Amino acid sequence: MVRRAVYACPVTVEQQARGTNVAAGSGRRRSRKDEILEIAVGLFAARGYHGVSMDDIGAAAGVTGPALYHHFAGKEAMLVAALIPVSEGLLAGGRERSAGHPDDPRAALESLIDFHVDFALANPAVIALHLHELDRLPDEPRRRIRRLQRLYVEEWVTVLTALHPGMPDGEARVLAHAAFGLMNSTPFLGGEVDRRRRAELLRGATLAALLAPTPPA
Repeated sequence: MVRRAVYACPVTVEQQARGTNVAAGSGRRRSRKDEILEIAVGLFAARGYHGVSMDDIGAAAGVTGPALYHHFAGKEAMLVAALIPVSEGLLAGGRERSAGHPDDPRAALESLIDFHVDFALANPAVIALHLHELDRLPDEPRRRIRRLQRLYVEEWVTVLTALHPGMPDGEARVLAHAAFGLMNSTPFLGGEVDRRRRAELLRGATLAALLAPTPPA
């Protein structure tokens, strides 16, 4: 069995949901619900969804069972509360970044990469949940998240096909997903390289991959 690493989740889910300048924050004091959800996200990422009980979350958050259920009906509700706002925030942020450069696909691509790298570095625990725990959700929220993800991918496809005239949409999707794989590697990166340098490396590698000439079909 592969041991899971513990990931930090340094911003609140509500901040992630806004999708713009997540790292800067709003200065609003976090609610107790935000704090509990952040702790649950970290535990789910570290131990897996089935490896965490409500009692575990309550103990880590310093709250009793009744107080915990006042905020969330159960673990499933926590997972939904963590993943849907993040997917909404990514889509909103992606649309904002691409719309900011309607006539310059290179600048739009660089802006999208900056946005996603910042998100990935700030939220490795959330990325781990998307990778490993999404199928734990009921059908309706899982379909909603998948739809939001597809729409986010299409923002990248639109920019890539504008940057590479003649590229089929399907090939642009392949490149977009490859870029996500690179940028979303943050849960698996060690701490031997500081955050600023990791951001530079991820941005540079992703941009180089997406700007490279593609082989003829």
